[in-house]
Amino acid sequence: MLQQLVAAGKRTLPADQAYVLSTYVENPARIRCSLAEDAGGTILGIQSLTRAMDGNRFNTPIGWGIIGTHVSPTSGRRGVGSRLFEVTKQAARDAGLQKIEAFIGAANAEGQAYYEKMGFRTYRLADGAVCKAYDVEQ
Repeated sequence: MLQQLVAAGKRTLPADQAYVLSTYVENPARIRCSLAEDAGGTILGIQSLTRAMDGNRFNTPIGWGIIGTHVSPTSGRRGVGSRLFEVTKQAARDAGLQKIEAFIGAANAEGQAYYEKMGFRTYRLADGAVCKAYDVEQ
């Protein structure tokens, strides 16, 4: 699914199994990593939530959550991201997070619109990125 995003020009980060395991599944700061799949087991999307630690690559405030959402280019606009975020919100509450940050490429209008729809609001700009925050208690 991530390789489909790369092929569609919607992902520039690695999409190999080792990267997915180290970044999303086995990350020591991981709070939750959720998959959405269809009845046949095809992965439709993935959403990760990690706790921001000192020195994180996004400069997210320490103790906030960092979210990453990736939905198959063939599954957009089918509610996959919304369903994933319901699970992630509960994980954030359970982990005691107050805020979650999404670090979105400035040219990624689709990603920015998704996070706005979920309730994230722009609070800072970084080099080539729009950073949106979500108040977990809203």
